[in-house]
Amino acid sequence: MPAEPFHIAPTDGPRHVALIMDGNGRWAEARGVPRAMGHREGVQALKRTVEAAPRFGIRCLTVFGFSTENWSRPAEEVSDLMGLVRSYVASDLKRLERAGVRVRVLGRRAGLPADIIRIIEHAEASTAHNDKFLLQVAFNYGGRADIVDAVQRHVDDVLEGRATGPLDEEALGLRLSTAGAPPVDVIVRTSGEQRLSNFLLWEAAYAELVYQNVLWPDYGAEGLADVVEQYRNRDRRFGGRTAPAEAAAPALAAG
Repeated sequence: MPAEPFHIAPTDGPRHVALIMDGNGRWAEARGVPRAMGHREGVQALKRTVEAAPRFGIRCLTVFGFSTENWSRPAEEVSDLMGLVRSYVASDLKRLERAGVRVRVLGRRAGLPADIIRIIEHAEASTAHNDKFLLQVAFNYGGRADIVDAVQRHVDDVLEGRATGPLDEEALGLRLSTAGAPPVDVIVRTSGEQRLSNFLLWEAAYAELVYQNVLWPDYGAEGLADVVEQYRNRDRRFGGRTAPAEAAAPALAAG
């Protein structure tokens, strides 16, 4: 069942910004503190960023919280990341709800702790009526996995008589976990690294890419301001090209 579209008014800046929140570990190492401290400070950066985004005309923020590959990290770090989900929702859900933020969590639920699934479902249900801002958290998410899951949903729909015909781009898009969200305008990665790391692979097709040399725990309004400025200076052609300038009128013949 496709998600209800989230409607956003036009703006000259990016409406939908996707963030790869990178650099928590390096931030902690530079200060000689445990990595867990970097992740905790990263949560504070997320709160600052979500609060600042509407001031720049941004109406949808998608953040990469935990990837399908992150399970390979040490068990202690994985446990700490799960704990941050619990504490973030407990400390900020009421504020998000009052501010008109709708929360969606992208990614696979299978394999997550039962209490995390309950927290996710509660956050989505309690904010489902909000329409001022859309916050999507990619958790246990991978771009390849999401495409595979979308194809499997289409196959299941065909086998069960809910869909007919071949799989095309529109049908696949409606079955991705991001269905209903506005198109991604810009994907940002912090910490200076320059790769997508399996994030929003389908949605990245014509998104602008911005790489910033700031570690995620230090992020906030200033970083977003730079993203908006860079975006406004880009020429988005979506595979086409800018129309040539109108040819100059021919000079009058001497007579």
